[in-house]
Amino acid sequence: MRVIIIGAGVVGYTIAEKFSKEGQDITLIEKEEKRIKEVKESLDVRIVHGSGSSPHVLMEAGIEKSDMVIAVTDSDEVNMIACLIADTQSKVPKKIARIRNPDYLEYTKIFDKDSLDLDLIINPEKVAAERILKIIEVPGAIDVMDFMEGRLKLVGCRLDSGSGLVGKKIDDLRGLYTDVDMIVASIYRGDETILPSGDTVFRAADMVFALTLPDRANRVVALFGRGEEVPTNRCIIVGGGDVGYYLASPMEELGYQVKIIERDEERCNFLAERLDRTIVIAGDGTDRELLREENIRETDTLVAVTNDEEANILTSLLAKRLGAKRAIALIDKPEYLSMVSTIGIDVAVSPRLASVSDILQFVRRGKVVSVKTLMGGRVEAIETIALKTSDIVDRPIKELKLPQGSVIGAIEREEKVMLPDGDTVINHGDRVLIFTHRKTVPKVEKILMVKPEYF
Repeated sequence: MRVIIIGAGVVGYTIAEKFSKEGQDITLIEKEEKRIKEVKESLDVRIVHGSGSSPHVLMEAGIEKSDMVIAVTDSDEVNMIACLIADTQSKVPKKIARIRNPDYLEYTKIFDKDSLDLDLIINPEKVAAERILKIIEVPGAIDVMDFMEGRLKLVGCRLDSGSGLVGKKIDDLRGLYTDVDMIVASIYRGDETILPSGDTVFRAADMVFALTLPDRANRVVALFGRGEEVPTNRCIIVGGGDVGYYLASPMEELGYQVKIIERDEERCNFLAERLDRTIVIAGDGTDRELLREENIRETDTLVAVTNDEEANILTSLLAKRLGAKRAIALIDKPEYLSMVSTIGIDVAVSPRLASVSDILQFVRRGKVVSVKTLMGGRVEAIETIALKTSDIVDRPIKELKLPQGSVIGAIEREEKVMLPDGDTVINHGDRVLIFTHRKTVPKVEKILMVKPEYF
């Protein structure tokens, strides 16, 4: 697939890096010469110097032969113009743009088919806020994702040494815990990523991801040894930027007690005008005395979402030391993400990785509904529709020739979600959720494709 990526910032660079490793034909457009030099030293992609809103630059990048344009510069206007030019010059099949301004996002008509005709709008800050809210809603979880239009949840939790699961095989679950319907989709053990079989044995400190029905999510967390977690109600958000605002607004509606700590007084005024029940405090989230004054010890969750990753880490660690029950930090740098669990932060959320996940559904072959990535992209969860002549239909799951390191986690049929076993048969038209290592994605794509003889 020929892909043009406009903007070599954090999001654009991450997309280019992932796609180039998969063998996609990538051209990156960037106007800053310093950034171009940095990218050349680490990525093997074609780079065009210039503005992505320039027709001449787009033609130089090969817009007339491209399959997809992804515009992710810091300017909403440049991103929209780039996609508009791409459509008028060559009718590019897929167009994706990063749009952050709430005014544009509220006026959605400009993105419709009769206008910009965008296939996907990326707003990393809003995606991150939605991800954080899902995690907050399941106390004790380190990650939460929705599948099958909200009818299925993937819950991640670290296995406590006192959990009854330690030393047990996955096959033992059904007999031991008849009140919990779940399928273990993946396990992270140190640097090892495991897509488990029935013989896989749980160990203390495993990071376990399990699929379950929404009303069973808290029970699954308790089973992992976290105990019956008390529902979260009191939350302090450090950072009143876009992520903080996008998080506080729905939390108000859901009945949470929310405080926002923000340094910039002008931004504090903006937040106070836009939010009804949130308490807005002008101050520094790394100030120990301020956190104490705001009763950090009585806080269920502190969320650090400033634009400074180091400050987010420091604030989270300080909050935990002062008695906060849970700390969530916004972190994008891979070197920081890899050390989160070892330094005492409960959860890290990466806007960059969340945005890449949304784009993957347009690259994967087969009738793909959605793609999400787990643990820094080491595993992909592919939600797809089973096609009539693909290799996954009309046979029991245990007889399917799935690539090693792949697991079928769930099936939806006529809006009813099933957690399958080896005897379950996938029918044509079923919605299927597959977990696979990133290195085996091409093999999974192959079995999802319609066979040539179908035509």
